[in-house]
Amino acid sequence: MLRNLESCAVLVVIIVASVWLSPSATAEETVDESLISAMEWRFVGPFRGGRVTTVAGAPDNPQLYYMGATGGGLWKTENAGLSWENLSDDYFNVGTIGAIAVAGSDPNVIYVGTGEKSIRGVTTSQGDGMYKSTDAGKSWTHIGLPEAGQIARIKIHPSNANIAYAAVQGQIWGPNEERGVYRTTDGGQTWDQVLAVDAQTGATDLRMDPSNPRILYAAMWEHGRKPWYVLSGGQAGGIFKSADGGDTWKNLTEGLPELIGKIGIDVSASNPSRLYAIVEAMPGEGGLYRSDNGGESWKLVNGDRILWTRSWYYMHITADPVNDNIVYVMNAPFMRSIDGGST
Repeated sequence: MLRNLESCAVLVVIIVASVWLSPSATAEETVDESLISAMEWRFVGPFRGGRVTTVAGAPDNPQLYYMGATGGGLWKTENAGLSWENLSDDYFNVGTIGAIAVAGSDPNVIYVGTGEKSIRGVTTSQGDGMYKSTDAGKSWTHIGLPEAGQIARIKIHPSNANIAYAAVQGQIWGPNEERGVYRTTDGGQTWDQVLAVDAQTGATDLRMDPSNPRILYAAMWEHGRKPWYVLSGGQAGGIFKSADGGDTWKNLTEGLPELIGKIGIDVSASNPSRLYAIVEAMPGEGGLYRSDNGGESWKLVNGDRILWTRSWYYMHITADPVNDNIVYVMNAPFMRSIDGGST
């Protein structure tokens, strides 16, 4: 579980595919395999930076993507990966990137959180906070959270680019009070910590209901790292929900394990009442959980260990945007379910 699987070249394509692939075919339809038999996966670069930790695109431009590396900074392609341009050199103080978000209301506005969220034992660099561009990446400004450590996810309000949320996972090697979920309403000039559990528990994933930006889901992870040891899990973490834009939060516990580790979560855009979560827990309790009532209750639908192996490193999950029965899990392999997570 703790072996280093360096599969990052493929991971770039996997993350891009999982976030932007929008299959319109239903589970009943079939594809003539001869039509796609000649297609192969290929490496699209760039050739610097180590593992890929985050990828984001502009909703209205399928050729445009931003990529963050564990040590190589922030990159941009405008031709779907044929060529790449580094954006962070001369602007960022660190090369480790944790999260990227492009504003849906204005693709010139980009928020970037530093600090790789996969806390490996050989990790030497942690983040120094948040950066923002208002000119599609040509220039950058540091906008705060310098003591955050690792920033795992950023979500931006769909119609107001000045409202954004940052999931702060925290420092690698020790607890810090900055762990939790932060909100800005002035484009990053100021940040408020709107969800905090304790100094050992940070936000490792954050999602916004596509139909209602006031509804947020945060995955909180009690964790710590030593070169020889991983603390992953306890009673403090779990899945939290806000229905008022982050002002108040409720811990969603029904059906979830009491001892809970790292979590990846997503909301179905076609059916926002359906949530998927990859949950690290004790044997027999970890796996893929699903809620069909907005998180009020959860059910373990698949406990296969391959879905949640090497939890501190992976736990990525993406719900298909047009079919609520299709969900993708990115672990050591890349997996898809077309029956609501059962297989």
